[in-house]
Amino acid sequence: MMATSYNAKDEDGHITVSGPGGGTLRSRKPENTAFKQQRLPAWQPILTAGTVLPAFFIIGLIFIPIGIGLYVTSNNIREFEVDYTGVDMSSPCFNCSQNYSWNSSRPCTCTIPFYLEQPYEGNVYMYYGLSNFYQNHRRYVKSRDDSQLHGDMDSLLTPSKECEPYAFHDKKPIAPCGAIANSMFNDTLELFYNDPNGTKVLVPLANTGIAWFTDKYVKFKNPGGDGANLTAVFQGTSKPVNWLKPVYELDKNSSNNGFINEDFIVWMRTAALPTFRKLYRTIKDAKVIPTLPSGNYTLEVVYNYPVRSFEGRKRMILSTISWMGGKNPFLGIAYVTVGSVCFFLGVVLLVIHHKCGNRNNSADISN
Repeated sequence: MMATSYNAKDEDGHITVSGPGGGTLRSRKPENTAFKQQRLPAWQPILTAGTVLPAFFIIGLIFIPIGIGLYVTSNNIREFEVDYTGVDMSSPCFNCSQNYSWNSSRPCTCTIPFYLEQPYEGNVYMYYGLSNFYQNHRRYVKSRDDSQLHGDMDSLLTPSKECEPYAFHDKKPIAPCGAIANSMFNDTLELFYNDPNGTKVLVPLANTGIAWFTDKYVKFKNPGGDGANLTAVFQGTSKPVNWLKPVYELDKNSSNNGFINEDFIVWMRTAALPTFRKLYRTIKDAKVIPTLPSGNYTLEVVYNYPVRSFEGRKRMILSTISWMGGKNPFLGIAYVTVGSVCFFLGVVLLVIHHKCGNRNNSADISN
């Protein structure tokens, strides 16, 4: 057995080794640099009363005013809600809720009067709200074909298996397929203002500009491209089982029809909680100031969406917005709570440090 000879270190700190065959081997020792030898300067924070206590007080003094501002701003947002589920016998929509189902051939219409005590100024948004509807169910969320919704012709005729059992109907591919699309909210809501003269004035509601920009122009596209004849493109497909009309008849406006219909796009963005609201219409650039004056109003509902089978509830919400968005008191409360807790802990720790810190200092001096 041949011996191995070790030579001196080179200028980089490596040891050269002469192997049995006369070759030269280098060791695996890291280079002699500050980084590889872990000699870089480091900073290790030391938590002392002089650093911790100011941090608690600063967080408290910053968070509490921010929370108060957010809470006041949220309370200044005006919001009005009308439940038109029709559970109570006194409700104008009671007959519709009892008799209407997905298989009904004729939609039911009901009228709900209400009174706005305060005027709504600026842009006003109309939402529809659903309760006890679990859009976050795993199989429900997966029941869609994103390639089909992006305008892919192959996916239009051969939907994904994720859409089952809403992929084919009468041996025809469903467009759009899946449980999400099949359960799309399809009530029609119209708002009327009853002026003091007794005239019933229709409040103009815009059905565009309610979807996210990325959804409208990136995620959803019609097959055949812009300007295509949707009736011809969707020939040979079937509408979802629970829909009253096919996807190419959702709107007369070609820029808001088919897969790029904004009502459809808003519904396809699933909610995280069983009680949720989705944007339905907007009242923008109104010629009347305020946008919605105080007074008597009438909500006319074409009742197409049954919720009795899953004990759900439906409501219409009118709301203004602010720089922080819609009404959300939780954010302000959270800031005030965190700031108050930090400020309280700062006071407690200051008292403890004042009492116990002097004892420790005197003990060190005596020793």
